[in-house]
Amino acid sequence: MKIAIAQINPTVGDLTGNAQRILSVAQQAANLGADLLLTPELSLCGYPPRDLLMRPSFIQQMKQQIEALAKALPAGLTALVGLAEDNSAAAAKGEKPIFNSMALLQGGQVAKVFHKRLLPTYDVFDEDRYFESGTEANIFTYETAEESVRIGVTICEDLWNSESFWGRRAYPVDPIQALVGEGVDLVVNLSASPFTCGKQTLRENMIAHAAKQNRCPIVYVNQIGGNDDLIFDGQSVSFNRQGEVVSRAAAFTDDLQLVEFDAIAQDLQPGEIKATLPSADAEIWEALVLGVKDYARKCGFSKAVIGLSGGVDSALVSAIAAAALGPQNVLGILMPSPYSSEHSISDAQQLARSLNITTQTLSIGSLMTSYDAALGEMFTGTESGVTEENLQSRIRGNLLMAVSNKFGHLLLTTGNKSEVAVGYCTLYGDMNGGLAVIADVPKTRVYSLCRWLNRSSEVIPNNIITKPPSAELKPDQTDQDALPDYDTLDDILERLVQKQQSADDIVAAGHSAAVVEKVIGLVTRAEFKRRQSAPVLKVTDRAFGMGWRMPIASRWSLAISKPASETQPALLATDQTLMTSA
Repeated sequence: MKIAIAQINPTVGDLTGNAQRILSVAQQAANLGADLLLTPELSLCGYPPRDLLMRPSFIQQMKQQIEALAKALPAGLTALVGLAEDNSAAAAKGEKPIFNSMALLQGGQVAKVFHKRLLPTYDVFDEDRYFESGTEANIFTYETAEESVRIGVTICEDLWNSESFWGRRAYPVDPIQALVGEGVDLVVNLSASPFTCGKQTLRENMIAHAAKQNRCPIVYVNQIGGNDDLIFDGQSVSFNRQGEVVSRAAAFTDDLQLVEFDAIAQDLQPGEIKATLPSADAEIWEALVLGVKDYARKCGFSKAVIGLSGGVDSALVSAIAAAALGPQNVLGILMPSPYSSEHSISDAQQLARSLNITTQTLSIGSLMTSYDAALGEMFTGTESGVTEENLQSRIRGNLLMAVSNKFGHLLLTTGNKSEVAVGYCTLYGDMNGGLAVIADVPKTRVYSLCRWLNRSSEVIPNNIITKPPSAELKPDQTDQDALPDYDTLDDILERLVQKQQSADDIVAAGHSAAVVEKVIGLVTRAEFKRRQSAPVLKVTDRAFGMGWRMPIASRWSLAISKPASETQPALLATDQTLMTSA
């Protein structure tokens, strides 16, 4: 039996386009002699469809589309296609109205429908909001005159509950063990598993463990593409009964692979094994390029505009945009103020030449003077400070939005994760934009990515990488006037945000208590800014996006690390969260 692994890039909600995509790859698979076609989770509607799932018309049109697709498939080809399936018993049983399902298309009809059993509700996942859990082991038999193969069907999370691998179970049932107990010959897993840096290694270790422990081959199919803030990396992979990789698809691109199941040997035969990416920088780069490319394409943008400051963040975002959209489709706007250094202007111009992108210069000195005059009477008797500094950023933000509106360009914001975490960014200024490209990339990783880009030639001018980072909103300003050095800051933020360590734990790791307290305060107060930011492309386990759901109006301090009974009376007094308008 020849199995075609269709690693495709669906667009959420594009039922007709996605069906055509599946039909096209089905024809390719049939031409290669495939017997069974595998597609990713919710491949017909794209993942994640979010609250589109609450619209009955969306579910009904999906049903019509899957029936039409079944009739249109090449003769002799069996396919598994992901969709949301109506739960007809929902009202009577008090259940959710739909299932997350895989339809078995065979002989011109929907022969059977399998339901996902484990519904993740953590980080970016919210499947229990929409779906009812399946309760049965999903099995079908692929039969020909020569062979009969019992195939177990699992959907994404169904694979992620091995007690022997994780040391615990997150759900009462393990669908893989249930299938093995039913005597299946092969397990397939149809997934839409979002990318985070290093996740493929974890996936492969987990799948290898399951295949080897259960002496059962596993074929894993993953979606690729960017859908809003989530990026899907593909890297579909197959393991034989010994837990050895026998096939792997490409990373961050559409792919169609064939892997053969030998019914006599009861195992998968060796196929094409494509290499994984060589480093974390390479992974993150490919993810961000795909994220920008698909966000623009799927939202109807063909060109992007970026504010070029001569700093390392805007340099990296410009390089990503040029790779994603083509340099001819990227416009860089230089907006020097009286505080802008000469090297910042020259560095930005050198970067533009290196990337071959177009630039325009809009000086803001006269606009600053006009703002000062307009506010002069009201601000009489006050000291000049952060408010006046932020006016520069807001002037620039207005200019960039004007260009975006006038020419239909997608404005890309350039703030990194370190800045977004502590609020070292300006609302309605440098936070303006439609997509926050590197807002899940810490500052230290920004530098690492730029050095990686320059590994063969100088893509990012070296002076941009080596000079002290500065917002240049006042004379001789550097970021470290207000923040710890970025090595220190990023380590504290990783422990606080990603690992969710307490203040005591972070101090015990070697950081100054005063610095830790300051950083925690900044992170807490910046929540209202983050809530107003553009969608953040997710590349880490804990991004400031849909998986980060902190309250804005809160008096709980992230610095508190012990239960009230151990530290204070039951009526626990906590510091009031204060907001700034920076």
